[in-house]
Amino acid sequence: MAKQTERHDINDELYIFKQDNSERWYARFILTNHKKWLCKSTKKKDKDEAIAMAHRIFLDHQIRHENNTLVQSKRFKDVADRVIEKLEEQLEHGGGKRTYKDYIRALENYHIPYFSRTFITSIDQEEISKFDEWRKGRMKKSPASSTLLTHNAALQLVFKEAIEQKWMIAAQVPVLSSKGGTGTRRAAFSEEEYDVILNEIYEGEQNAHSEKTRQIRELLYDYCEIAVNTGIRPGTEMEHLTWKDIEIKTQGSKAQFFINVSKGKTTKYTGPRKVVCKRDVIGALTNLRERFPLRTPNQKLFLLASGEPTRQLGKAFEKALQSSGLKESPRGPRTLYSLRHTYITWQLLNGTSIDVITRQCGTSTEMIEQHYSHVKPEMFADALSGVTFDKEEPKALSKKTLHRRAKTAERDEKRFKEWVEEYKRRGCI
Repeated sequence: MAKQTERHDINDELYIFKQDNSERWYARFILTNHKKWLCKSTKKKDKDEAIAMAHRIFLDHQIRHENNTLVQSKRFKDVADRVIEKLEEQLEHGGGKRTYKDYIRALENYHIPYFSRTFITSIDQEEISKFDEWRKGRMKKSPASSTLLTHNAALQLVFKEAIEQKWMIAAQVPVLSSKGGTGTRRAAFSEEEYDVILNEIYEGEQNAHSEKTRQIRELLYDYCEIAVNTGIRPGTEMEHLTWKDIEIKTQGSKAQFFINVSKGKTTKYTGPRKVVCKRDVIGALTNLRERFPLRTPNQKLFLLASGEPTRQLGKAFEKALQSSGLKESPRGPRTLYSLRHTYITWQLLNGTSIDVITRQCGTSTEMIEQHYSHVKPEMFADALSGVTFDKEEPKALSKKTLHRRAKTAERDEKRFKEWVEEYKRRGCI
């Protein structure tokens, strides 16, 4: 603890002193009809300058006390911790919003590490500007506007708490800017690259060093197939899918699959949405059904064969990206979320309208225009180049191929009929 080394009494209500941990003088004073002694730094090393500054500090606080605008400030961390505690309590009791987790992360990873012991009333525009530069360095890039909006909302909760507790007044709250960097292009996979990553995951499953690791990679394979064939967001949207969310519509050997997305990034504002699946989800659904013969409608879709949930899919996918050499791309590093970007990119290249994609993916036209504008010229390659390639005539199918396709259709018709019956009987396919 710092010790007082020097003291100079100005009057009965005011004196200045020095401590062994600073070269600057501090002012200590008590106001008229106020019970507590207050202490503020004069920020001066010279004694005479410190005395003059002490008078100014005393007078300023006396006026604020008489006008009832005097506040006893708190350090930022103390206020932020109270806010985090309240947010966590609401989340625990089911009354919190999904964004509360984002606010907590912003406060813990950025605001508290920077402001920490700073008094809440000392955070002015200059301090906010310094914080903005520090945050940019910590992120190693300019934060996007959406990130700034989240950070600002979290910081405003801290200021709001301080005002309610009378640790600051509204006039002391600095202005926060949400003008960030523009959205970047999204890293996706070509069809060939996606095949490579799937093969890498499959090989990893075959060579797993433990049963749990094998199950994680087995589940990851099916997770990828459903994500890349639906455009559903990896993370909350995928993780909260249950068996009852999958619907099937059949006609003979043909089937259409739909997935109801009820929890995720945008469902609070847009409500649940029904996603149409590409046919290639059938393999993943077949695998999942075989692993869970006793499945129930409310059971989560993505569980290990042991019935446990796992948070290791992202790490397993990262490892597959690294070992296959596909982690980096011309548009930045790939992650599990790149599966969604791949779906959108492939749909654009296949000529699907942006309006349909926005509804399917629960996003906006502006987002598609902003992040996938690089795809659009390729969509209109024929018109822009004036060159149209001849389409190859399909080869005549052999009797063997026709027979195989007939057997496959027969198998599919039987399989889908069974799935429909199960859906009627059990409430899930």
